[in-house]
Amino acid sequence: MNEPREDTKSICPLCAVGCSVRYDETTGRARGWPGAPVNANGELCPKGIAAFDVFDDEDRLTRPLMRRDGDLEPVFWNEAYDRIEREFERIITEHGPDALAFLGAPHCTNEENYLFGKLARSLGTNNVDNRARLCHDSTVSAMEERLGSGGMTNSIAGLTETGVFLIIGSNPADQQPVAFDSYVRPAVNGGAHLIHIDPRANTTTRLADTHIAPRPGTDALVVALFVKTILDEGLVDEEFVADRTEEFAAFAAAVGEMDGETLAERAGVDSTKIQAAARAFGGAERAAVVAGTGVEGDDPDDSATADALLNLLLLTGNLGKRGAGMNLFRGLNNEQGACDAGALPHQLPGGRPVADAAARAKVADVWGVEPPAAPGPTEIDLVRGFGEEIRGAFVLGENPAVTKLGTENVARGLRSLDFLLVQDVTHTETTAHADVVLPAGIWSEKAGTVTNIDRQVQRMRALESPPGAARSDFEVLCALGERLVGDGFDYENPQEVFAELTDVNPQYAGMSYEGIGTGSQRWPFPAGADEGTDVLHRGEFANGERRAPFVPVPLGESSDEDTDELVLLTGSRSGDVAATTMGSGMGRVDETLTIHPADADARGVADGERVVVESATGRVELTVEISESIRRGSVFVHAGIAEPLLGAGRTHVRIS
Repeated sequence: MNEPREDTKSICPLCAVGCSVRYDETTGRARGWPGAPVNANGELCPKGIAAFDVFDDEDRLTRPLMRRDGDLEPVFWNEAYDRIEREFERIITEHGPDALAFLGAPHCTNEENYLFGKLARSLGTNNVDNRARLCHDSTVSAMEERLGSGGMTNSIAGLTETGVFLIIGSNPADQQPVAFDSYVRPAVNGGAHLIHIDPRANTTTRLADTHIAPRPGTDALVVALFVKTILDEGLVDEEFVADRTEEFAAFAAAVGEMDGETLAERAGVDSTKIQAAARAFGGAERAAVVAGTGVEGDDPDDSATADALLNLLLLTGNLGKRGAGMNLFRGLNNEQGACDAGALPHQLPGGRPVADAAARAKVADVWGVEPPAAPGPTEIDLVRGFGEEIRGAFVLGENPAVTKLGTENVARGLRSLDFLLVQDVTHTETTAHADVVLPAGIWSEKAGTVTNIDRQVQRMRALESPPGAARSDFEVLCALGERLVGDGFDYENPQEVFAELTDVNPQYAGMSYEGIGTGSQRWPFPAGADEGTDVLHRGEFANGERRAPFVPVPLGESSDEDTDELVLLTGSRSGDVAATTMGSGMGRVDETLTIHPADADARGVADGERVVVESATGRVELTVEISESIRRGSVFVHAGIAEPLLGAGRTHVRIS
């Protein structure tokens, strides 16, 4: 490959913070640049500095591949396109468009995700999804249902004004270190109070004033105890509750009937510590929740923790003002943008439901074809249908062969598909089953836009050219669109696609490439506005309603006590490359199992001993690290090697 151009600015692809980067020819690594929208002082985390080291040249796919007599063989692009066109047309003719599945990836640009969704819907199906939604499904669903938007309610810059942080299900000091060190840490150093709720003490905990380590799966109970203390001690923002909420009386009555000591015992926490932390949160002028994937429930419909957190924010009046709100710290690059662009089975660009006739009509005016009205299945359900109702799949930069559904079952499904198309930058477990593999460009070889955690749209620029015959996802999607659909995919460049996206996504309506420049524009940015909106839900919520409801939170019995099994916790560090196809060239990760001394003693394992860790879906061999940083009854395994163990919902493991 050619050496990247040093004078071109782009966006780091390795998390959702959106740090601006460029190539440093002196070191051969990435560096930030002063004045950037997020990392304004030019800082980068260790992962960002190594952004150009993600892939080795020899690992890259450089030619289209087609399976012949059981083997993948190099072919020319037109041969690959001809095969794809024949197979897609046959499947649609014989089984209908809903026999196709389109599985995308958040690390694609907004333009690429938009084209991917447009391609699926132009062919007549809403069977399009991406892993970004799966990462925060129940939390985003709760926010959309009650507030009208799943986007981060505030700006990360506004967090410097926060008086109390409640960080839950997240370790941002490790996972989003630039955002944490640039905005959260200065506020805490200036006197803000940090409450960290996590079963494991980690890097974020070091800065915390209060660490609460509940039993895994009981976060909703802990937040409910915060709510009970605030109600019992008169810390409610009565003006906000009266003006901006509904169903308060019934909610308060239900909370009043809770037995706080029983809930604290079930969660395994000190009720006195909870009460002190709740007083701090309820007494602050500006209090903010920072949440990650750890607040997700055991199934996509389990939004208990997210709903409890929204109740807490409504009760204390911490929505619709700076330095407050629900700050969802997403992990993967462009998770927000993939959803904004409409690569979802139930939503069109801009978060509008596919069932909304007016929204479909607006899209039809631009596309010349109306999207289907019935929502498609989620990615998990699509994968479950491989070989049955799903006969063909287009997998874009994703690796469904390694999922929480069990690798053997998914492999059987992949093998039973009539046709599998994979577009990626390297070979993966999924390309091993593909009928056609298309070589794609990596982040530094493409142009377009991405949207970061606090809704800032930024421009990526190509710093180098793809190797061999590899092409950018944009080029491939345009070519496939012209082949499979015909009109509507003849774009000269990503800028033309973005202009069309602003026509169908009202959140982006006032944006432009020129306006973004080397800075950013934040949605919602209505047409004719001078700038975007940093704080959502001022005056009214995103759904147009002035009031948001309180909702009861189910506080079911815990099932993790009196068992030999341990609850598996996972996570990563700022120096780790994401364990996805975007980071399949990652180096060696930490192969340790962190376990509490009491649990180690009960199982007769010693520090440094090599053990086998088993779950219902797989097994790995790890080295024991005994530490009191982990809550008793839990173990911690690095996310990069935990995949074989993970199942749907909370994962339990045994050690031998």
